[in-house]
Amino acid sequence: MSPVTIYTDGGARGNPGPAGAGVVIIDGDKKTEVKAYLGNPVTNNWAEYEAVVIALGKAHELLLRDRDLDFKLDSQLVVEQLKGNWKIKEPELKKQAQKVRDLLEGFGTVTFTYIPREENKEADRLVNEALDERV
Repeated sequence: MSPVTIYTDGGARGNPGPAGAGVVIIDGDKKTEVKAYLGNPVTNNWAEYEAVVIALGKAHELLLRDRDLDFKLDSQLVVEQLKGNWKIKEPELKKQAQKVRDLLEGFGTVTFTYIPREENKEADRLVNEALDERV
């Protein structure tokens, strides 16, 4: 069975400021979108992590346990920190990374890949919708 591809994005207007998250989960021909208003004030990096947390929660809801997950993010910082290549110095981001690690249990192989912003337009659109609509 092929891996589930998950695009995530998070952003804060003002950094820190009001933030939103966007998630696109693609499982074969099924696409699920999630957008969430994250509140204020938080940083872009915190919002990027929270988008991964939201995606993992939705993957649990969609019964994707035991499946391989292929995350695509346009935040090199979050990708490299989750891979363990870069240290996490900010205490709030350490907490966010731990939330992600706690939610990984039960899935198959999980990969995190950095992609250019241009390849993450759908998740970015959802972030902006969440911020504009405060949903």
